[in-house]
Amino acid sequence: MALKKQIDYARKILPSSTWRALKSPVRGPVHLIFALADHFEPAIDPENGQKRVPRSEQERRLESWMREYPKIADHWRDHDGRPFVHTYFYPAEQYDQGLLEMLADHCHAGWGEVEVHLHHGIPHPDTAENTRRVLTEFRDRLAFRHRCLALREGSTRPSYAFVHGNFALANSADGRFCGVDSEMQILAETGCYADLTMPSGFWHPAQTEKINSVYECALPLDQAAPHRQGHDLAAGRVPKTFPLIVQGPLVTDLRRSLRSVRPTLENGAITGANPATVHRLSLWKQAQVRVLGRPDWLFIKLHCHSMDPNQKDAVIGDSFRDFLAAMVGGASDRKETLHFVSAREMANILLAACDGREGNPGDYRDYRFKRVREMPLSAEKSGAVPVSMKL
Repeated sequence: MALKKQIDYARKILPSSTWRALKSPVRGPVHLIFALADHFEPAIDPENGQKRVPRSEQERRLESWMREYPKIADHWRDHDGRPFVHTYFYPAEQYDQGLLEMLADHCHAGWGEVEVHLHHGIPHPDTAENTRRVLTEFRDRLAFRHRCLALREGSTRPSYAFVHGNFALANSADGRFCGVDSEMQILAETGCYADLTMPSGFWHPAQTEKINSVYECALPLDQAAPHRQGHDLAAGRVPKTFPLIVQGPLVTDLRRSLRSVRPTLENGAITGANPATVHRLSLWKQAQVRVLGRPDWLFIKLHCHSMDPNQKDAVIGDSFRDFLAAMVGGASDRKETLHFVSAREMANILLAACDGREGNPGDYRDYRFKRVREMPLSAEKSGAVPVSMKL
């Protein structure tokens, strides 16, 4: 069965990922827009995915991260003077008020933003009703207790970006790790504007045949895995179906494949075994994730698990520092203009591209969805925020 799943995965992915790798290399001048989706799980036990480490260990990990990350990232800034930030997708089912207060302070200091992560359907399939309740309650806690997430102009309902735990978005993993066919509809109705789950881990059944794309779902949102098909975002066409699907790179690494007995794929995961390198940067560019009609704005969505101790060097150690130095230091020679953004900012820049905006993409970080933290406190006091949302 495992071999059959690998064959099915390869049949879906390899033709397109290899074709993309064989295209002419991307050469500048080009804007590279980076977002790092951090599956941020302070409780992660690298030896057993179903266990959680003690709360004291979670707090120690977070304190260490908040202390050490700025030391690594502060020196290497993008074209707009911004540091390389994480978008911390925090698990709704593991909500801890104290830990989130710490993380929110870290983000409010300029080191990233917090968004919504969810593991569910384990060991039994979840229900639509429970999924909606969990997402709504967590969304409102993040927005009105911790002043995270975003608001769209004219709306008092918080908006958010999403990553599905175990990649099983909208019950796409053969019924495992979710159970809710209508999950994408629930995401849309609770304010999700972008999903950053894909690509999946290697050989994972949730992986879609559509890769290296930013797009709207083309199938009904109330059915399982409506993101299997989609309409690519394009300049001059305003997207109407949310959440947008924002994929990371999935490209055949021809150089490594020649040294292996099977094809080697690049999927944008920053791990201890596969840290970021300039070679990998060339593959992320080769994926050419872009809005049609804007070939000079390339969107590079990466992902990591920064709280996994096994990944420490790749996300906050020497290898990460060396990569930042090489990426930023060599950008001019490669004719690249770098922009380090959050998931929210990437979605805003995508929408600006769809609206035909030009110039510096960094100017559109707050194009449509603005941080809740920027909302005047007077709005809450005046009643602009519904009483039911105040926590």
